Amino acid sequence: MSFAITTLRLDISGPGLHEITGLVENWCVQQPQKEGLLTLFLPHTSASLLIQENADPDVCVDLENFFATLAPQASHYQHAQEGPDDMPAHIRAALTQTHLSIPLIQGRLALGTWQGIFLFEHRDRPRERSLHLHLTGSDRIVSADQ
Repeated sequence: MSFAITTLRLDISGPGLHEITGLVENWCVQQPQKEGLLTLFLPHTSASLLIQENADPDVCVDLENFFATLAPQASHYQHAQEGPDDMPAHIRAALTQTHLSIPLIQGRLALGTWQGIFLFEHRDRPRERSLHLHLTGSDRIVSADQ
């Protein structure tokens, strides 16, 4: 067993779902591990990670609209020091997740045909986000026949 670790710095243009599948896959392909488990961790309280459909962009639009309705920007939150978008961002992050685990099988992420990895930015303005990747596994390809 071996592991590889990195931190990606992501310039996020603003709120919404931002697909990062390609960035994550590119890093994984460069690692010696061919079988294992990739853990992604986002160390932020106002953004989150999702595995979601990446074929129809309307899915992202509908998800963004749903969360905007569920946790709207409003003046009734007690925590309002950082602006009207901050507390709704914390609520949206609390309802989603800040980490993902994805199997690596034969050197590829075991995502479904229509699945992509998304960073879901919940704040209104552009910002830099950090994403920690930790891949644990083996450089030996294991087949189901073994």
